[in-house]
Amino acid sequence: MTYVMLFILFSPVKWVMKFFHGRTGKNLVIQTAKIGDFINITPLLAHLGKSDALLSYSVAPLATRDASLEHIWYIEDHRSGLMKKLRLVWQLLNRYDNIYLLHPTNLNLFIAACCNASNKQFLSSYRRKGYQGLFYLTASGVVQHEKNTLTLENYLKLADRSFTKESYPKHATLPLWQPETLPPEIFQHPGLRIGISVTAGNQAKTIPPAIWKRLFDHLDDLPCTFFAFGAPNEQSRVQELIKMTGQRDNLVSLVGKIPLEALPAAIAEMDFYIASDSGNVYIADAQQVPVILIYGPCCVEEQRPLGDVLLIGPNHIAPSSFVFAAQYKFAHPVEQLFELDQRKLDDIHDFIRARQQQRLARRNNESLP
Repeated sequence: MTYVMLFILFSPVKWVMKFFHGRTGKNLVIQTAKIGDFINITPLLAHLGKSDALLSYSVAPLATRDASLEHIWYIEDHRSGLMKKLRLVWQLLNRYDNIYLLHPTNLNLFIAACCNASNKQFLSSYRRKGYQGLFYLTASGVVQHEKNTLTLENYLKLADRSFTKESYPKHATLPLWQPETLPPEIFQHPGLRIGISVTAGNQAKTIPPAIWKRLFDHLDDLPCTFFAFGAPNEQSRVQELIKMTGQRDNLVSLVGKIPLEALPAAIAEMDFYIASDSGNVYIADAQQVPVILIYGPCCVEEQRPLGDVLLIGPNHIAPSSFVFAAQYKFAHPVEQLFELDQRKLDDIHDFIRARQQQRLARRNNESLP
C-alpha cells in the first residue's frame, strides 16, 4: 500500500510532465529476477531489436554482453530509500515510448505506472493484489499469466498477442560471447560430456548426492564424463557429492572455475545437461544442448526448457513451486521429490544413448578445419 500512496502523491508531477514527453521510440524492459528468467525474456529482446532494461545485478555479466541491450538500470541501486526510488522514476519518467513490465512486483509496478509512455504493456500474474489495480489502470494492455501458461510465451505476447514460443529463439548473449579460454579439463576427456548443476539458486530444489550416485551408476556403461558446474560458494556441495559417490575418474569439478559471462560458451561444449530447475538448464537450452530436467516440485507447464528436453518429475506429487510463488520448504522430502526409480533411470539412459552418435559427430565436425 505504501507504493499506492507514493503513486497518488507523485501523480500530479507525472501528469504535468506528460506535456513535455516527446517521441523517443525507445523501449524499456523490466525484469528483475534471476538467470533463468533473464534467458526467458531474450526472445522478447530479440524481437524488440534494441532496448534499455531494468534488471538485477545477478544477470549483469550476461546482460552487459548482449547487443540487444543498450542502457541497463539495476534495481539494487534504487531499492533502498525513498529518494533513490524517486530519483529512478524521475530519470525514467519521459524517457521511453514503450514499456514492457515482465516482473510485476510492487516496486516494479510503481516504477512502470509512474512513467509516461504511449505504450505500456504489463504482465499480470496469479499473485496480483487488489490494490495493484491502480497501477494496472495506467497500462495500455495487460497479458494475464496463469500457472499453466508459459512465462516465455506470455513475455512475447506483451509485444504481439499473436506470438508463440516458436516465434523467436532464446539466447544467453547476442551474439554468443566467447571467453579467451575455458578450463582445459573440458577438452581432456573423451566420450560424452554431461554437465550437471550441484545445486540450484533455491537450495530447496537441490538434487541430493544419493540421487546423483544412483544416476552415475546407471549410466556407467556409456562413455560419459560428468562436469559439475557451480559458483565458488558451492564447493561444499561438491565435497558432499564426492563423499557419496567416491572419487570417480569421470567426475570433474568446474565449480568456481567459470565466471557467469563464460558459462554459455562452456555449457555449449557439453553434449547434455542434467539439473533441477536452475539457471544453467535455461542457458543449456539456449545453446541447443539437450537437457534432462529433474524438476521436482516445480511446475513445468509454467516454465521449462523448450528445446530437446526430457522432463523427469516426481511420482504422484502435484507441483508446489511456481515462478511467481516460489517455495523454499516443501511438504515432501527432497529424496522423494527428486527420486529416480528404475523407469526414470531407463528413460534418461535411452535419451542419452539415442543421441550419443549425433552429439559426438557434431563435436567432431566442429573440430574440423
